[in-house]
Amino acid sequence: MILREDGLPRRRDEIEIKVPCDDLAAARRKAQDLGATPISTLHFESNDLYDDAAGSLAATGRALRLRRAGDAAFLTFKGPARFTEGVKVREERETRVSDPGETEAILAGLGLSRRFRYEKKREEWRLQGCVVALDETPIGNFVEVEGDPPAIRRAVASLGLDFASAVPYTYARLYTERRKKDPSLPADMVFTET
Repeated sequence: MILREDGLPRRRDEIEIKVPCDDLAAARRKAQDLGATPISTLHFESNDLYDDAAGSLAATGRALRLRRAGDAAFLTFKGPARFTEGVKVREERETRVSDPGETEAILAGLGLSRRFRYEKKREEWRLQGCVVALDETPIGNFVEVEGDPPAIRRAVASLGLDFASAVPYTYARLYTERRKKDPSLPADMVFTET
């Protein structure tokens, strides 16, 4: 998510890459050493993807997400992905919602239901004109870098990450691929209590 100077989401294309990262603590230290400024502290997010019974949104590469993060909730539309300069670009429209339960009821009234849930623990930093998200997920750790393509490349290199290892997929797609290899995984990408 690209943020405005006041910290609110900017309506525009989402331009990002997602890089697997074994050591988020090292990525955090590197970002801090580079003078990154925190946008958000480590927090838990629950993300629900909605679609109709036929899966029309997913079939056309679009997504409708209801995200809960702390006391905040956001409804987000994402358009089909396209790729340019080695990064993923999608239309993204997002708004804060005051009552996620009522939002769910509205979506149900429109014939949409939750089709997939994914969880992550995330913190965000501003670095070299980009938003850098450090994500811990049930299927591994990732660094998402969002900004303009040249700035993304510079930030990834500065963090010591390998741009060539970036994955072009959403968390939903990554989890689907993981479940193909391990069908015993639960239907949703959620943390399990241990």
